[in-house]
Amino acid sequence: MNLRENAMAIYHGRQPDFYGDLMDAITLIPDPVLVGNMCPQDGEEHKDSWGTVFIFKPGSPGAHPHVNRANAVINDIEKWEEQLKVPSLDELDWTMAKEAAKAVDRSERFVGFMCSGGLFERSHHLMGMEEALMNYLEYPDEMAGVLRAIADYKIKYIRMVAEEIHPDIIFYHDDWGSKQNLFLPPYVWRELIKPLQKEISDTIHECDMIYMHHADCICQPIVKDMVEIGVDIWQGVIAQNDIVEIQRITEGKLAMVGGIDGPKIDIENITEEEIRAEVRRAIDTYCPGGRFYPSIPNGICFREWNNRIVKDELAKYGRKFAEEHRIF
Repeated sequence: MNLRENAMAIYHGRQPDFYGDLMDAITLIPDPVLVGNMCPQDGEEHKDSWGTVFIFKPGSPGAHPHVNRANAVINDIEKWEEQLKVPSLDELDWTMAKEAAKAVDRSERFVGFMCSGGLFERSHHLMGMEEALMNYLEYPDEMAGVLRAIADYKIKYIRMVAEEIHPDIIFYHDDWGSKQNLFLPPYVWRELIKPLQKEISDTIHECDMIYMHHADCICQPIVKDMVEIGVDIWQGVIAQNDIVEIQRITEGKLAMVGGIDGPKIDIENITEEEIRAEVRRAIDTYCPGGRFYPSIPNGICFREWNNRIVKDELAKYGRKFAEEHRIF
């Protein structure tokens, strides 16, 4: 099997040649919006197309929102309609994305499109995390309006992506929690996020694409809701979730990518055998439940030596496990 065929075997619960990271089978296409919003790695403040201030410090893994009362796009939730200016999608340059998608042999690999800044993430980017969390609880009607505007933008963009390059997978990003819990009480998430996320999911499926949701955090309290929404693949499943229990309660309806405890092994004072043991633990524990791609939830170990060992053990033990645990 090639990478795509092997990944689809796991996705459909059939016998693969090996168990490994689904991301290895995906070519991510440059997102015109993300490219236009790219923050220079200079430690200075830069605004994206929504007006949110970001800072990308030299040596850090990525840019982060730097929102305060002085620079917040929305500093008064009751005046959000006056303060929020949804960016236009009409003048995007699709040249790079089209060329990159055309270069992919889709019989061998998936074309994936990263759709970052989901409903929750964009909402707190507009007003700051503390203000957003308070507004979700104290001003649910106003937050519903903000989320509606963001959702309409996302839905329009997904349809444009489908028309321009038609990826196989929409790699949708929205972290709904931390390493300890959800950011919002489940009832608030269900009331405000879930219905709009269902619309986004429906749009992805109407365009004949797979919906892969990235959230490298705790999502266990809402995994049944994720199935109801129509999430096809949850990428970023951290080991702090009870993954075996999630496999049980979702009855095989949710494919998952992750399981290796990245922070546990992405450290200096660790042996090669300890790293390999964690990779084997994840495969032994979660792959028997089916539809599981073992990987580091956030993608890689940032320490090159550690990451090389993880990749090597995945390649070796992932194949060995598949050979010794046949699906009949």
